[in-house]
Order: sequence, then C-alpha cells, then structure tokens
Amino acid sequence: MKAGSSQDDHLVFPDFLDCPVQEAARLLLGCLIIRDYESEGKQARVRIVETEAYDQNDPASHAYHGQSARNAALFGPSGHMYVYFTYGMHYCLNISCQEDGFGAGVLIRACQPVQGLDLLRIYRHGRHPDRDLTNGPAKLCQALDIDKRYYGHDLRKPPIRLAAYGLAQDETITATPRIGISHAKETLRRFVITGNPYLSR
Repeated sequence: MKAGSSQDDHLVFPDFLDCPVQEAARLLLGCLIIRDYESEGKQARVRIVETEAYDQNDPASHAYHGQSARNAALFGPSGHMYVYFTYGMHYCLNISCQEDGFGAGVLIRACQPVQGLDLLRIYRHGRHPDRDLTNGPAKLCQALDIDKRYYGHDLRKPPIRLAAYGLAQDETITATPRIGISHAKETLRRFVITGNPYLSR
C-alpha cells in the first residue's frame, strides 16, 4: 500500500488523550501507529500492545522536576511526540497526554506489526524474528525510523500518525509495575494486552 492511500480515510485520531495519563495509557492499547516512509513511498502500521504512564507528580517521570528544554513536549498539547535518547544509543517514543501545561506522557513500550513487515525489517537492520521487530521501546523506534527529528511532532499529521483502534472482543488488559526504573517501582502503571506475543517481556 502506498502512503496516503484511501484506506487511511476511515482512520480517526484518538479523542481521549486529554484524560488522566493512566487512563490514556490503557486506552492507547490497540491503537495504530502509521508510518509513511517517504523515501520508499510505502507505509507500515503497528498496533500498540504495551504502554507505561508517567506524569509530573511521578518521581520516575522526566517531567518530575518541572518543564525544561529537554522535556517541553510533555508539557505541551496532547497527541505530540516526546522522543528521548537513552543509554547513549537508543531512542524511545512517548505520546503527550492530559491538558496543555501539565507534564504527562505515555511511553510506547511495544507494538505488534500489522502492515509493512518488509520496511520494519529494513530499518531494524540484521535478521530478526518478526516478533522481535517492535517488542521493545528502542526496537520500535528503530523499526519506525524515529529519532530526534520527530521531537514534538503532531501525531495527527504524516509521516507518523496515531489512529484510534479498539481491543478485540477476547482481549483484556493487565496492569503491572513499570520496567527498568529506579523510582516508584511498585506502582502499577504499565499496561499490556494480556498474553500478546509481541510484549517486551
């Protein structure tokens, strides 16, 4: 499918991102991230299966110590990308949530490929099983070619868009502690589609 095809016409941007971040993190499960690869003239789609919620009252959040040049996207309008660099080698994607001026975002930890596996494989480099292409925050950003170029990007617009999409009838959500943090480790702010094979762990 070419980017911008008529199949995009039915897609709707989520209307819930202004709600409290923990609720948004649950509602984002099942939603689609649509990536138009302009150089190839093709499109990939992945379905969100794992999220983590963070906000300015949370000591594990990048927004905890107030707004700065680095975290400004978390304090802006909802539905924008907060992209940060970690461990000196990886990018991670967050989606800003709640009202403008309140620092909050949902980390997208893992997705399930839906379309464009060939493109995801190219950008992940090397040979990886399909279930390992986007089953972690850094893997996801590599496969979707996301880096600081897209800091603050509005997910209503190409080349990276977010579309509402619900859970299947037999799918349920599980809440767990978040992964890889040193503060507020016991808080149940990680949300997963229960039993999905594309979870990060």
